[in-house]
Amino acid sequence: MKITGFTAWLVEHEPGPKFIWRDGIPGSHGDIPRGSKPHKAVIRMETDAGIDGVIEMGRGEAVIDLVRRRYHEFIGENPLLTERMWRLIWEIDRIEEIHMRHLGMLDMLCWDVKSQHAKMPIYQMLGGDNRVVPAYASTVTWPTMDEYERYIKMSRDVGFKAFKLHAWGGPVKRDIELCENLRKWVGPDADLMFDGSAGWDYVNALEFGKAIQDLGFLWYEEPMREFHLGSYTKLCEKLDIPILAAETSDGVHGNMATWIENKALDMTRVSTFYKGGFTGSMKVAHLSESHGMRAQVHGMGLENAQICAAISNNDYYEQLVMNEEQIKGLDKLGPLAIVDGNLTVSDEPGIGYEFDFKTLDETALTKVSVTERLTPRGAEVPWH
Repeated sequence: MKITGFTAWLVEHEPGPKFIWRDGIPGSHGDIPRGSKPHKAVIRMETDAGIDGVIEMGRGEAVIDLVRRRYHEFIGENPLLTERMWRLIWEIDRIEEIHMRHLGMLDMLCWDVKSQHAKMPIYQMLGGDNRVVPAYASTVTWPTMDEYERYIKMSRDVGFKAFKLHAWGGPVKRDIELCENLRKWVGPDADLMFDGSAGWDYVNALEFGKAIQDLGFLWYEEPMREFHLGSYTKLCEKLDIPILAAETSDGVHGNMATWIENKALDMTRVSTFYKGGFTGSMKVAHLSESHGMRAQVHGMGLENAQICAAISNNDYYEQLVMNEEQIKGLDKLGPLAIVDGNLTVSDEPGIGYEFDFKTLDETALTKVSVTERLTPRGAEVPWH
């Protein structure tokens, strides 16, 4: 099988619900200029076998530019050789510094084709563990304690048995009070997590961690920016609660190895959008397992659901909860429906995106097609 071309469309789409994150981070609509709609890219990889790989990605303008300038390198390659394809894009990243969210784009296109060709779901091809995955309710940051209580209890009532807080990130004592209330609201048996969204320095992170570890939280996530590993190492030494980190750090498995060597975390993060697609995520998951660590899957979506069903050292699928309408509609999300606190991952081959390409041609803001390899055929990308 050979790749014959790529087509990418830049399209407008409707923004999701408005919500805020912790103090200092723009909310969900912070990157949408006034009077406009957000842009995404739809990317199709064509093959000579008549099987197309299709995904959608945010930051659409950057995707279009990447496909236009770099994807000609992959014309003529075999998309079934996913390890080789991952290495080729990894080499280009050395000079391109591809955005973390786009590094795994080619890999996911290839796995979409590979899965359809094999007539097997991706999670089974990645190994396969269990297609029924417990989900946790991952909050946005609501302005008041009363809103947290209302929406967390609503999430509990639709079947969630695990809950993660994104909180205010200001005075530590206010977030401690919220964590204490969370335990009261959901009872002693629920799994609880806290995501600091990198809002604190070491002193605040340590104070907060000491306060919540006695509440029996499953993990304490990214309390500080992920640059100085020494601060994370000190935090791990001082606290009993497991530290979950390396979510937004660049470098996939190579970087994660450094975190593990420095004893700067107790659990690792994997995701298709921050860890180089399916192949990169599996590298991190297996590296973590070899060190006796859990690799918690970060974020929602069709792609991350496949990883959740593929590996054994992940606990939950992350489901954002935002408002009453959204929470009460989580059981109506098709292949991503949450029913009684569980996600049942699709058994269909491929990732699962479906688009009307004729409509895309008519409505896209921009369309780019790549059908010719510009570098000499047979010129191998060296392995360094």
